[in-house]
Amino acid sequence: MNTITMVRIYLSEGRDHYERLVNWLHADNQVRGVSVFRAIEGFGEDRKMRRSSLMDLSLELPVVIEFFDTPEIIAGVLEQVQTMVKADHIVTWSAQSGI
Repeated sequence: MNTITMVRIYLSEGRDHYERLVNWLHADNQVRGVSVFRAIEGFGEDRKMRRSSLMDLSLELPVVIEFFDTPEIIAGVLEQVQTMVKADHIVTWSAQSGI
């Protein structure tokens, strides 16, 4: 088992340019892999509830970007990510991987 650092970043689909961050993480093999999850419901700092429905195709739904790599690689990546995203939108934790 290897120790890895998991990173989860909380953004808003319409207000944040999450594609720019994902493209940057992909370029030059920054991390092992990235997943983007689009929420069906949620709220942020403004406490305004946002929902996905057939009647309302909101572009402000919550989006979560998740990725992992070795602690050393993530430390370097996070230095740059924190210039692109508010630091309080980033959550990290240690985990074990069979990779």
